[in-house]
Amino acid sequence: MDVPTNLDARRRITFFANSLFMKMPRAPQVHDMISFSVLTPYYNEEVLYSSHELNRKNEDGISILFYLQKIYPDEWKNFLERIGVDPDNEEEVKGCMDDILIWASYRGQTLARTVRGMMYYRRALEVQCYEDMKSEQDVLFGYTLADLGGDESARSKAIADVKFTYVVACQLYGMHKASKDSRERGLYENILNLMLTYPALRIAYIDEKEVPLPNGKMEKHYYSVLVKGDDEGLFSPLTSYCEIYRVKLPGKPTEVGEGKPNNQNHAIIFTRGEALQAIDMNQDNYLEESFKMRNLLEEFLIKHGKSKPTILGVREHIFTGSVSSLAWFMSNQETSFVTIGQRVLANPLKVRFHYGHPDVFDRIFHITRGGISKASKVINLSEDIFAGFNSTLRQGNVTHHEYIQLGKGRDVGMNQISNFEAKVANGNGEQTLCRDVHRLGHRFDFYRMLSMYFTTVGFYFNSMVAVLTVYVFLYGRLYLVLSGLEKSILQDPRIKNIKPFANALATQSVFQLGTLLILPMIMEVGLEKGFGKALAEFIIMQLQLAPMFFTFHLGTKTHYYGRTILHGGAKYRGTGRGFVVRHAKFAENYRMYSRSHFVKALELLILLVVYLAYGSSYRSSSLYVYVTISMWFLVFCWLFAPFIFNPSCFEWHKMVDDWTDWWKWMNNRGGIGLAPEQSWEAWWVSEHEHLKNGTVRSLLLELVLSLRLLIYQYGIVYHLHIVHENKSFMIYALSWLVIGIVLVSLKVVSLGREKFVTKFQLVFRILKGIVFLVLIGLMVVIFVGFDLAVSDVGASVLAFIPTGWFILLMAQVCGPLFRRIGPWDSIQEMARMYEYTMGILIFLPIAVLSWFPFMSEFQTRLLFNQAFSRGLQISRILAGQDGRGTITKRE
Repeated sequence: MDVPTNLDARRRITFFANSLFMKMPRAPQVHDMISFSVLTPYYNEEVLYSSHELNRKNEDGISILFYLQKIYPDEWKNFLERIGVDPDNEEEVKGCMDDILIWASYRGQTLARTVRGMMYYRRALEVQCYEDMKSEQDVLFGYTLADLGGDESARSKAIADVKFTYVVACQLYGMHKASKDSRERGLYENILNLMLTYPALRIAYIDEKEVPLPNGKMEKHYYSVLVKGDDEGLFSPLTSYCEIYRVKLPGKPTEVGEGKPNNQNHAIIFTRGEALQAIDMNQDNYLEESFKMRNLLEEFLIKHGKSKPTILGVREHIFTGSVSSLAWFMSNQETSFVTIGQRVLANPLKVRFHYGHPDVFDRIFHITRGGISKASKVINLSEDIFAGFNSTLRQGNVTHHEYIQLGKGRDVGMNQISNFEAKVANGNGEQTLCRDVHRLGHRFDFYRMLSMYFTTVGFYFNSMVAVLTVYVFLYGRLYLVLSGLEKSILQDPRIKNIKPFANALATQSVFQLGTLLILPMIMEVGLEKGFGKALAEFIIMQLQLAPMFFTFHLGTKTHYYGRTILHGGAKYRGTGRGFVVRHAKFAENYRMYSRSHFVKALELLILLVVYLAYGSSYRSSSLYVYVTISMWFLVFCWLFAPFIFNPSCFEWHKMVDDWTDWWKWMNNRGGIGLAPEQSWEAWWVSEHEHLKNGTVRSLLLELVLSLRLLIYQYGIVYHLHIVHENKSFMIYALSWLVIGIVLVSLKVVSLGREKFVTKFQLVFRILKGIVFLVLIGLMVVIFVGFDLAVSDVGASVLAFIPTGWFILLMAQVCGPLFRRIGPWDSIQEMARMYEYTMGILIFLPIAVLSWFPFMSEFQTRLLFNQAFSRGLQISRILAGQDGRGTITKRE
């Protein structure tokens, strides 16, 4: 009867009770403990939700407040009871909007939530110090109760302030203060309110000032400034805060390197104490866990192995796992990584680094060895892990401890998760090229070297190799089937029984889908919740298409890691931390996944189709199925996972809107001065901008890899009915003549558009008609005079589509040359034609499935099963019924 109904309360109490039985150091009294600071970098994210943001409805008519009320129904009820408001009285509820803003902000990934959580450290220290003083004398460190007014509470606060400091590095705080933009001004005021609410909070920011020079010109000076709240107006009556320190900087920090690490670097001088905890802006803390901070800091005094630790690893709880199935997948993946994964990395492998988690640094060790963040542009995109590299290279020791945990928010939407995976893959690509990994590899012993490889860059390299193996395998099969070698082998009378081989492949095909990769996840859930629960969650994840989700992101890792290895140019990608589950338009998904997934999947699809078509006549066993089943699954995932995991994708009216939006985007001509979201041409140019950073070696490698696309044409043209089994080279040359005729036709149309489309539209249409009739006439002559078969047309399409894509890739690599000699407009029109074809092929199955009403209901259950189990009326939310009717008690 005393078990809380709230699931999060159960989890917190359970973990806290279990942790008391774990091995941890004995806590000293507060005045004897190690002093520490917390540092949080902040850029431009939400601090506190405004009334407008909470009540603003999205395209489905759903507000954030309505969403939160439904996803946290018991907490909403308890909140209204706490403030003494009747939930049925809407006017009374609206009158408490200030309290509601705080309640909602504490359930999002906001700075207010993070600050509240970290300030629990101070509150816990106050309570513990008060308890310590019950058995102490009046005199402590030269202070008496009389010195502090005889107030034990004041004394506790004073000692807590000595032992704990919290600095938030609000990089743009000064600009927000001077800005006239309503949102930026609101961020400034909300941060100021946080300082007034928490007197121990300190804000560090970069201040810019223009200083006149002797020659009359103005020069910008940059300062690192630390401020605190001043609610009584003692220091600065006009600003409600006072400036503590101002340090002149040699230049603008964010121009030297990456934003987040430099934001940490300029503020680290304002932290105090012997330990420093690095906290991201999307994290949270709990009061009961704060009581164990004294125990954790004592780990710095204990030898772990041969030396004392320099970084203390701490486990996390992902608090966004109940929003949707995607959030649940990410939560399980992340939970296994930050618990059993980190545990094994720390001991026995001894290759744990810093992964952006709430790790606690030996501040003195790191501040004298380059700080906690490397901030070079591009190469240190994943700045956090370089702190671990730096510590290990300087004979530091990184440990991991399970008896204390903090909260962490993760991305909950498909596109947010993809941006995160792309950012991490880019960072790992740069790590592969960096000196730190090279030095670690040389200095580690054999076992630590292998452990580091497989747990850092090796994971991404192996993912890339796995995908490349699929390409190599299928292109090898393409050669075998088009050359006739496979037929001769299978029809060889000496090969009589291949059934044992088929059985072996059948067993192997089960595991090649990555089943073993989820073993750590099952082990962690089994250890914490029981193996029955782990098995049940595993089955539910399969029913919610988790293999499709993880297979899709295999392509994300491979694409961005490979591109960074080849051309460099990694960049930070903001993932966003939106709350409401929204529908992503088809054009948005197309822009995001076209090059990383769709193009590659269609290439594999053509390979599989050609292999099936030209080898089906002599295959009699099920060997083909066992060999290619996982590859068909890969193709399906890469083509359709973004839409299956996209809310409301199979609703008819959303599908029609998506098609209209995509068609308008494709036809919007002129890319100069337009954003990629506004015009296909602007997006197409931006998609191959990475080639501008490429070296001659990387560009040549791109051309060499593109030559694979000519294999289709070379092999298929000799299988056409029209060639009558002629094997001369002239057949291949004539196939290029056909391609030349098509390219000339495209050039004529492109020139016609350039010359006549604005003033002589009738002439342009007549020109297009003539070109079309000429091409049709040539087809008729070939059909009649040269015995062209209908099957030859389909085979020619399979042969010439990859060749056309090869021409496009070659034109992009040699862009400046093609622009100079003239055919760039034709290349652009050819690329547009390919994009039209790809878009229609992908959109057609979605349109067909949208005809069936049950598909939308199935998708809703698939995506939001976890939310259903918590009482979330997701169908009502997705239908956009907020404010269109009352919610009855029965509902």
